[in-house]
Amino acid sequence: MHLSRRSLIASATLAVPAVPAVLASPAGDRSGGSAERPRESLRTGFERLSADGYTLLSGQKVGVVTNPTGITRDARHIVDVMHADSRVHLTAVFGPEHGFRGTAQAGGSEGRYDDPATGLPVYDTYLKSGRELADIFTASGVDTVVFDIQDVGARFYTYIWTLYDCMEAARLAGRKFVVLDRPNPVTGRSAEGPVLHKEFATFVGRQPIAQAHGMTVAELARLFNGEFLDAPVPLETVLMTGWKRDRFYDDSGLPWVPPSPNMPTPDTALVYSGTCMFEGTNLSEGRGSTHPFELLGADGIDGRWAAAANELALPGVRFREAYFAPTFSKFQGKTVGGVQVHVLDRAAFDPVRTGIALLVTAKKAWDGFAWRSDDWIDKLTGSAQVRTMIDAGAGTDEVTGAWQGELAAFQRVRKEYLLYK
Repeated sequence: MHLSRRSLIASATLAVPAVPAVLASPAGDRSGGSAERPRESLRTGFERLSADGYTLLSGQKVGVVTNPTGITRDARHIVDVMHADSRVHLTAVFGPEHGFRGTAQAGGSEGRYDDPATGLPVYDTYLKSGRELADIFTASGVDTVVFDIQDVGARFYTYIWTLYDCMEAARLAGRKFVVLDRPNPVTGRSAEGPVLHKEFATFVGRQPIAQAHGMTVAELARLFNGEFLDAPVPLETVLMTGWKRDRFYDDSGLPWVPPSPNMPTPDTALVYSGTCMFEGTNLSEGRGSTHPFELLGADGIDGRWAAAANELALPGVRFREAYFAPTFSKFQGKTVGGVQVHVLDRAAFDPVRTGIALLVTAKKAWDGFAWRSDDWIDKLTGSAQVRTMIDAGAGTDEVTGAWQGELAAFQRVRKEYLLYK
């Protein structure tokens, strides 16, 4: 892995601007954890921006990259709030995968339309990057692009690469970029899992970060600006107050809006960075069930898989023999067998290690196991290493041990861009 340290100082200066005190970085806040502070004490980037009267956006035509998760504490959408406020000149909206209002399934978007609620033009960013996306920003007439989307903490969740692509496009179009921060729902304690190898870069991983990155979107924006963009974009980040790195989403006091149709709860996000690897296999990853990414299975699997996984005594998790009939996606309408992942101690739970253990045990317990023919698992894990090692008979410890060097290198770079204690 090759991570440049160029632009580090410049990026840090741009990312934490000299703005009014209400928007200042809370990095020096040493107050207590969630048990010592009321849940209401957390304030998102948008809450702080609006409380300051949108001073950061004064005199600018503003476009917002967002989706249904861009809401206030009382569940109003920030686009509706900003459109009704004369202190900010909101002129455009940019929708990612699944769309601005969230009407599209995985791999889809809403296209170009005028939002019925506000009349604002909505532009489609999905699978657009570089000059094509820069031209959309230019055509929209905005001066500043604002990003506010709830992430779930996994490298292959596409919203962080929408962030990356929009930052690069804003730079090419000569626009300012503002990131409004929200919590990492599975905490920001640490990064886990393999690091992407550049030759495997796709929209589920543009740059070499860990599979579970352990960062907020504002921290990722600083990382992208300092390490990966050809040149830094003029970047402002409006940070949260009251968030600690060891906090899970239910400590935030914020309502949960599914960031995508198959991310119904924070519990889904907790397992996602591990069990999403089953997208790269012929097993169902639980799409079309009531517990996507918590239920895994296939036709012909029985209780032997759950028993084999439980024998590993992985920390913080147990596996239940389970049967379900997906309403769409793999095995649609057919009852399949497999496991349900039950996280019993989320502080001890390692989703990526758990996902690897489930792949290893599934391959041994079910002779129908196969990787997807397009080697999608390589795109998800960031290299061919996981697939080839499991095929060669490697166990969980061997597979997870193989990426520790590159993970340690990423951890060192990541540390320079963290904004919260």
